[in-house]
Amino acid sequence: MSWLLPFKTIFKHFLLPPGGLLLLGLLGLLLLRRRPALARACLIASIGLLWLLSTPVVSDALTRSVERYPTVDLRKAGNAQAIVILGGGGQRAFAPEYSGPAAEPYLLERLAYGAYLAKKTGLPVLVTGFSIEAHAMHDTLQRNFNIETQWLDDQAYDTFQNAQNSARLLQTSGVHRIILVTRATHMGRSVEEFTAVGLDVIAAPAGIVAQRDFGIFRYLPDPEALLRSHIAIYEMLGEPVRALLSFSHLRRH
Repeated sequence: MSWLLPFKTIFKHFLLPPGGLLLLGLLGLLLLRRRPALARACLIASIGLLWLLSTPVVSDALTRSVERYPTVDLRKAGNAQAIVILGGGGQRAFAPEYSGPAAEPYLLERLAYGAYLAKKTGLPVLVTGFSIEAHAMHDTLQRNFNIETQWLDDQAYDTFQNAQNSARLLQTSGVHRIILVTRATHMGRSVEEFTAVGLDVIAAPAGIVAQRDFGIFRYLPDPEALLRSHIAIYEMLGEPVRALLSFSHLRRH
């Protein structure tokens, strides 16, 4: 199924906001002459949902609904053997200011937290991502945080492959209990995938949504809020898809 992975990414962008809502609005425009009532409903739904999903009050509620794990308690992680940091969140193949690859904000957030945990625990680090993403993670950890990566997996296109590839690398080195670092919204699916390959997982979510109190601004559109809604809805859809693929044996562990 590896050849289907790029199509999954394309489909995701057409389905999730803002892509899906823009397509709904386009459908409304196309129907204006033939089905004016349906067209108006599509346009109102498109604009209204786009507004709502762009507000912090809605995006934060969606985000909290998929954050299943609290902050990690390092006092209970004393027998962990490694830290695994998952890719995702964007990178630049070449950042002029660094003369090399670099992580973008959401990925950088994971790396910063992973580096913090590595310095707190002294544990070795594995990074897993796809192609240049994994190398941007490695270079950013080394350059920005003075953390050396012990294992690097650059062949993982999705969370399933993150887990599969990481397990092979770690178990060869006798590692079975890990601290897993990914975004808080993504942690639920990640723990399921890593547990399924036989690893004992301590969840260390990064980017847990903060309590906000910005008055009227919580109800006004904001591009960051729309991105958080996009991420939360993706995770809501991702868990049943993961369960279906696992149950149907469309992918092999």
